[in-house]
Amino acid sequence: QVQLVESGGGLVQTGGSLRLSCGASGTASSSNVFSVNTAKWFRQAPGKQREWVALMTPHGPTNYRESVRGRFTISADSTSNTMYLEMNNLKPEDTAVYYCNIEIHMKPYWGPGTQVSVSS
Repeated sequence: QVQLVESGGGLVQTGGSLRLSCGASGTASSSNVFSVNTAKWFRQAPGKQREWVALMTPHGPTNYRESVRGRFTISADSTSNTMYLEMNNLKPEDTAVYYCNIEIHMKPYWGPGTQVSVSS
């Protein structure tokens, strides 16, 4: 089993920045879990369905939802077993609960989410 917990959400003004963190722990995790498995960030706004935001694959390749490309950066720190989502130039439409996700041996794991609110 692996447990994921997001943190770093909050309230910012349009154009502001936040860095979200996703810490991994548990008996099924390892110190480099985000380096050897594909990991993703999702978000869900009130009244809307969950949508994919960003992903990273082993050895570095990343991809982003078109609406956040150039503003968000996904990364991971193997030493602390933590994945990050650096969000810059935030817009009101970025307001949502953000969830981290990792697939280990074809099984998905999710965190409980962290709220990001961007005021207009």
